[in-house]
Amino acid sequence: MSEDWSEAAVDYVQAIYDTKLLLGHRYAQWSLSGPSLEDDIGGASAAQEEIGHVRQLARELEEQGRDADWLSGHRDPDEFANAACLDRIDGEWTTYMASIAPADRAAWYLIDAIGRDDLSGLITKMGEDEYFHLEYHDARLETLAAEDPETVQQTLETTLPQTLALIGPAAYDEDEDPLYQTGFTDRPIAEIRESFAQHYRDLFAGTDVSLEGVDWDAPALEEWDETRRRVDTGSISDTDVEQLRGEANELFAMN
Repeated sequence: MSEDWSEAAVDYVQAIYDTKLLLGHRYAQWSLSGPSLEDDIGGASAAQEEIGHVRQLARELEEQGRDADWLSGHRDPDEFANAACLDRIDGEWTTYMASIAPADRAAWYLIDAIGRDDLSGLITKMGEDEYFHLEYHDARLETLAAEDPETVQQTLETTLPQTLALIGPAAYDEDEDPLYQTGFTDRPIAEIRESFAQHYRDLFAGTDVSLEGVDWDAPALEEWDETRRRVDTGSISDTDVEQLRGEANELFAMN
């Protein structure tokens, strides 16, 4: 039995878990919708890897008292703590890529910040998978920035603030971040946010995609739901929940 985590730490890992659960779901949904065979194969591979990560995280959360059935989807839509940009993805491939990429990167940054030695092996293995996910996303976003900069820009103006809410508020610096203060993470949320923001500023520098319209200060601390790591009351759909449970399609069953 592993050492008990604080409630805030369990919620932090729960949000990573739920975001990865939805990443796997969205990758699978879009795996036959890419503009090329390479994109379809990449999406299918990423879906499998995300579900592998989810199962590893589920074991950790179960040791902290979370129910296995509840984790696998036997709960209401508003009990999921996934990145809000994954609630639904409406539009074409460009919209999909500009929604999925920030969520995947943010989830990895949150995992990589966990400072527990007993999770180092798990984190290292996930990092090996995530390296290829994130490299692929960046390459596709650079291509899409040249082909359809308007859609990329419009989508990121929504999805980047939503993903910053998953990471957490800027007010959580070295003095205010409770998980950094207790040693569960090795860097404060404010530092993670800055690394995340700088990555996208650098990625789109010199392209026709402007990030000046992105609310880089989101979320406001007083509006932020620390458990669900968002500022809105939105959620995934009932249909998504049914699929995650395996009720609509056994492909999405977790067990």
